[in-house]
Amino acid sequence: MYDDLLKGAYDLHVHTGPDVMSRKLDDLEMAERVQKAGMKGYGIKSHYFCTAERAKLVNKAFPNVNAIGALCLNNSVGGLNPLAAEMAARDGAKIIWMPTFDATNEQEHFKNGKHEKLPYWAKLQMELIEQGKTQSSITILEDGKLKKEVYDILDVIVQYDLILATGHLGKEETVKLIKEARKMNVNKIVVTHPNFPSINFTKEEQKELAELGAFMEYCFTTPHSNKTTWDAVYEEIKFVGPERSILSTDLGQPAGPYPDEGLYIFVTNLLENGFTKEEVKQMTVENTGFLVEGYSHKKVLI
Repeated sequence: MYDDLLKGAYDLHVHTGPDVMSRKLDDLEMAERVQKAGMKGYGIKSHYFCTAERAKLVNKAFPNVNAIGALCLNNSVGGLNPLAAEMAARDGAKIIWMPTFDATNEQEHFKNGKHEKLPYWAKLQMELIEQGKTQSSITILEDGKLKKEVYDILDVIVQYDLILATGHLGKEETVKLIKEARKMNVNKIVVTHPNFPSINFTKEEQKELAELGAFMEYCFTTPHSNKTTWDAVYEEIKFVGPERSILSTDLGQPAGPYPDEGLYIFVTNLLENGFTKEEVKQMTVENTGFLVEGYSHKKVLI
């Protein structure tokens, strides 16, 4: 019934191996699954390394798959490092994530929470602390304004027409970043899982960010891992509108579904809860296609 739902889709948030931590599958297996599902491509996310080189090899081995290289601006690449962004762009990366696990917002949220089981990044962080190898957490603000390095990174994003993703920044950081990015003519902005616990934008706040020119990225793992509910996700998408939403999975964890399976479950859930096939295609094919390839569509609002 839903066999062609993933045709032409991109999943721009996938954690494949090889990586510092164990992953369910590597890039080659992911490419095989993307090809079999009829998807167009996927974004390779590592919290610790640039993935542009991996994407190039995948695309050589699988000419029908468009693997997307990316960079997360965490401490392992120098944090808010404009040169790292420049080199990633020159090597073909298409996505620049602001800090994720090393973001001050994420670190503070974790310290203030109760955790039955430590996530891998926290275990690694504690090990590095014990060895005296850690660096301070990262904020993009200084005296309430964006740091100079952030403007330099935005210059790189504009020059190479990259996707700016907000990572695990806090609310104030995210709003100020998007406003300044739009002033600098950054047209491809994604708010990374806005309903993630450490970020937690309300649906009204999400719509405000969308009206500034950003896409909201709804990830499969957030409701799947009970960090939010499916009903809340449906409500947020309807409130923001499919024209300003994209669907990703954030999958690759060894115990989770395969990313293509997760995306299939996601779109099936939407179709069974009031969304049309056209709206699903808008979020999986049209909007992601604009972000990756730059083509416009009548419903994509630049």
